[in-house]
Amino acid sequence: MSQQEFVIPQDKLLEAGVHIGTKTKHGSMRPYIYKAREDGLHVLDLKKTDDCLRNAAKMLSEFDASGIYVIGSKDNSIRPIKTFCQVIGANVIAGRFTPGRFTNPSRADFVEPTLVILSDPSVDKQALKEAFEINVPVIALCDTNNSLQFVDAVIPTNNKGRKALSLIFWGLAKVYCELKGIEFAKQPADFE
Repeated sequence: MSQQEFVIPQDKLLEAGVHIGTKTKHGSMRPYIYKAREDGLHVLDLKKTDDCLRNAAKMLSEFDASGIYVIGSKDNSIRPIKTFCQVIGANVIAGRFTPGRFTNPSRADFVEPTLVILSDPSVDKQALKEAFEINVPVIALCDTNNSLQFVDAVIPTNNKGRKALSLIFWGLAKVYCELKGIEFAKQPADFE
């Protein structure tokens, strides 16, 4: 497969460690795992990551950006999420997701999303649960140890590494902008 066929060149994906999973493998992530290394780490299939990235961007492009909420509690995800949201015009919920944010209209910070993107469904499980309760689709960046329960579209990736998260959010923004006909001039380093 040639480099041009990928949204993000394979060498960049490898350099950022997008393919490096964990030693733990969840059954629902099995289709996205290429192999297990001798040291026990599972390796994600980059072709499937690319396909899922394209599908997620297509799904994302069907929604109005003002109703999209991107959630990330981990420090490594905050900058890429904020930059991604600036590019596409979505909303950021960085840091701790407070329970009831999507389900309790009496809260001062209550919001009604039309689509939710999670940087890690294990860490942001409260947001995932609430999105499911209100029947809102969820796109999640999932590592080999994540469950796909309540996830509508998966992007298989190392969701712990700063460079991997930055590169995936850059690629998602790039494809989204192409689909929407928006000029996109950001570089992957702008998301780090």
